[in-house]
Amino acid sequence: MSEDVVIARKAPYKVEMKAGEKYFWCACGRSATQPFCDGAHKAVGMRPVIVTADEDKTAWFCGCKHTAGRPFCDGTHGTL
Repeated sequence: MSEDVVIARKAPYKVEMKAGEKYFWCACGRSATQPFCDGAHKAVGMRPVIVTADEDKTAWFCGCKHTAGRPFCDGTHGTL
């Protein structure tokens, strides 16, 4: 993980995803609209992770920004 990544929080964000919608997950941890991107990554040269929901579902987006399953939580926050 890049040293430019900031831990937004050590817990996931519950997101109600809607089929066909795009979600822009903040990968840098600097966004004021967590877990979503607000463009703050531009200061450190990073980009958001874009995911399109294939169905309506509840998802857990990573808050620590260290997940191996970007953008979804894999429990890594428990080891930080």
